[in-house]
Amino acid sequence: MREIRVIGDPVLRTPAEPVTQFDRDLRRLIDEMMASMYAADGVGLAAPQIGISRRIFVYDAAGRKGHVVNPELAVDDSEEVLDEEGCLSIPGRETGRPLYARTPRAAGVTVTGLDRLGRPVRVRARGLLARCFQHEYDHLEGRLFVDRLAKDAARRLLLQAP
Repeated sequence: MREIRVIGDPVLRTPAEPVTQFDRDLRRLIDEMMASMYAADGVGLAAPQIGISRRIFVYDAAGRKGHVVNPELAVDDSEEVLDEEGCLSIPGRETGRPLYARTPRAAGVTVTGLDRLGRPVRVRARGLLARCFQHEYDHLEGRLFVDRLAKDAARRLLLQAP
């Protein structure tokens, strides 16, 4: 398992690098990411959240689990859905648990990319899984969910973070 990086760590604000080698080290990293996500009670985890600047995320949400390497995200349904969202990298100062805020996201998305062996992956998602994919993809772009909040809401939330 790997330590989850928290807001303030520069790796969370830096776009991740593409994966170029599909080898044993990549497979081990994906397994460690899954274990780290489960240990933190998360539904998704991007490599930058454990200090690795690579375009990989793992997920286990809405009855589906897996990983995507070098993902691309396409919005299928531009309807905006406002729902609670939190982040393992933005814990509350007092509780250590993720802070949550109602965050706008697209209702439906498709993620394409590669699996751990370099084979093509394509997953269509709605609901929680679509939110998870958008959240993790943002991490790979150097963005956090608070960037999607109104400035006052983001400021209030961040006052509770370390």
